Amino acid sequence: MTSALHPCDRVGLDFVDSAPNRFANSVELNITPEQLFEVLADADSWPRWAKVITNVEWTTPEPRGVGTTRLVTMRGGLLGSEEFLGWDEHTMMAFRFNEASEKRIKAFAERYDIVPTASGCTLTWTLALEVTGIARHTLGVSKPVLNATFRRFLKNLRKYTDERYGA
Repeated sequence: MTSALHPCDRVGLDFVDSAPNRFANSVELNITPEQLFEVLADADSWPRWAKVITNVEWTTPEPRGVGTTRLVTMRGGLLGSEEFLGWDEHTMMAFRFNEASEKRIKAFAERYDIVPTASGCTLTWTLALEVTGIARHTLGVSKPVLNATFRRFLKNLRKYTDERYGA
């Protein structure tokens, strides 16, 4: 299966802040940062709230941290081989695509920043990417739709965590 993957630029954590295309959205959650990290570390939870994801498979054993890898399968047959660039328990996690099944993905990274609040925590999710070819032109017009989809994922996450933890 991984033979169909193409290399992506091995960007660093700074790419999340400097990428040519960035989407940052936040959500208030009624769970603790520890509970949120449980959800983010749970492979089975991702397809429940990020509906584009159909499967998450950790490809390195626990404990998880910087350097941990996983394979994510998404609708439309998109595969991403991910490596974690940041893993600060209950505060931040970040990963990049090392490889993707879509050749037009030049670089891709995500960061999840978690801040405790009086009623739980705030999650800020930043998705960063650089694409090549025709995708550079089509991405511009699709940004509002993509961003609305990402905001919906966070609403789904809020609903999922409320149900999972009885908030």
